Amino acid sequence: MAADVVSHSLNLLETLKESIENNKLSDVKDAVEDLLISRINLAVAGERGPEKSAFINALRGLGPEDEGAALSPCPTSPEEMAIYPNPKHPDFRLWDLPPTPAATPFDLEGYMERVKFLRYNVVVMAFTQSLQANSVAVFLEARSVQRDTVYFALLASEKDTEKGLEERRKASLELLKAQGVALPKVFLVRPSCLEKLDFPGLLEEMERDLPEIRAHALLLALPTLSPVLVTQKRDAFKALVWAAASLSGGVSAIPVPLVASMVDARVGVRILTKARASLCLDDESVERLARQRGMEPARLKALRTCNLSVEVTKGEVKLRLAAAEKELTTNTTRLVEMAMPRHARSAGRSFTVMLQALNGAIDEMVVDTEKILAAAGIGEGK
Repeated sequence: MAADVVSHSLNLLETLKESIENNKLSDVKDAVEDLLISRINLAVAGERGPEKSAFINALRGLGPEDEGAALSPCPTSPEEMAIYPNPKHPDFRLWDLPPTPAATPFDLEGYMERVKFLRYNVVVMAFTQSLQANSVAVFLEARSVQRDTVYFALLASEKDTEKGLEERRKASLELLKAQGVALPKVFLVRPSCLEKLDFPGLLEEMERDLPEIRAHALLLALPTLSPVLVTQKRDAFKALVWAAASLSGGVSAIPVPLVASMVDARVGVRILTKARASLCLDDESVERLARQRGMEPARLKALRTCNLSVEVTKGEVKLRLAAAEKELTTNTTRLVEMAMPRHARSAGRSFTVMLQALNGAIDEMVVDTEKILAAAGIGEGK
């Protein structure tokens, strides 16, 4: 899995570098904006109940008692769609879609049009007992129009045993095969513990199937479910910093240092604010985790030793940019320039300063997140 993580992050960085080298600066600007905004629409289709509501909440890092949480029973009419924005990433929208009707004949096109099935970046077709034949028909229709980001998830309740879940998965796989699905997959997901069972594998599938920028936008909008996900976030942010620093190099090639400094600080604040939210270092996220784990919030908050983990301010970002500039040496500049796009080499100092200052900040914030996850007992194999 670790190899996939590194490979995917390197692919993002290489894609951005290629765009810069080909002078497609607008593409890079769009990519930076998409990553900062995390514009993505993810739908969960299926019968409404406590497991589905818990899954929608878990994808946003919320518990049932939190403001904006999906409720069970759902107040929305069974035939209507419900939308749940992410409180920290407003452009990451989760949609609750009604289930496919079990009756025959089934109006396949009518259902897909009514729920706008093909407009979502990802659709998870969720169920808790048995998979419906009409759901498989929707899946096959989506695949027939090259929509690969549709997945089946068997949602587990607290009382479900792994043996019982495996029996239900086996029956579902047999139905999928009987209806002509090649290489069928059904992911077992326990909404109360997304880091366990098959959700990490489901996330890997999404990342492989989505366009690169969209996959990383999803990654940055998800809560910190595991140390592996934190590593992925770190690498994605470093690719984002590289792109922003390259664009900054283009700005500062104009000999107006003050303008470049202001641009760097403003962009730095946006990136690090996004990183703080993505790494769940804000007070609300830390307090929520403490509550979920039955811990004192102060204990977890005290693990945030980086100032930026506590609060991102323009003053702190400027201090870090100034410190990075002061520490620059000729040798460092030459080494970094070797990795720079051609257009930015004349503005190597600005590129190097921003790269070092923001990457250093990202590393410190990631360490704080890792300490908090470890203290809360969230880790691989747990």
